[in-house]
Amino acid sequence: MEITLNKFTEMVGLGDQAIDLNEIPWIPQTERSWFKPVRFDLTTGSWINLLKVKPGGKVNRHRHTGGRVLAYTLQGEWRYLERTWEAKPGTFVYEPPGDIHTLVVDGEEDMITLFLLEGSIQYLDDEDNIILQDDVFSKLKRYMEYCEENNLPIKDLKF
Repeated sequence: MEITLNKFTEMVGLGDQAIDLNEIPWIPQTERSWFKPVRFDLTTGSWINLLKVKPGGKVNRHRHTGGRVLAYTLQGEWRYLERTWEAKPGTFVYEPPGDIHTLVVDGEEDMITLFLLEGSIQYLDDEDNIILQDDVFSKLKRYMEYCEENNLPIKDLKF
């Protein structure tokens, strides 16, 4: 019996999924920043999330390890203290592995950016000591704990 390529793909592949982001809560990170998870890939260690930062907020100095970071700005404006460019709606940003930077939001509007991340994020002090680290597992854990603490349904965002 011959199996068509389409049938074979259906047999071995993952099904598609439409995720209504309105059903997923914003998870607090700091006093002025939140993330909304979209997908967690536990086999590669990558994850996708929306990041929201209020004006005057920042994501402390950090380094990405283990892979690239891709970002697409949906709302507001943001920049890295260590760079001269500014991301505004429609801006696509590529960050190479190992890059160290501090994200700040200077404008008057909340910044919302879609991030696709690989590896880990190491938060650094002024002497480059790691003070905190995030990865796909810590982000998934934070999401699940927040939902449990607030009696919210946990969407299956793993693949």
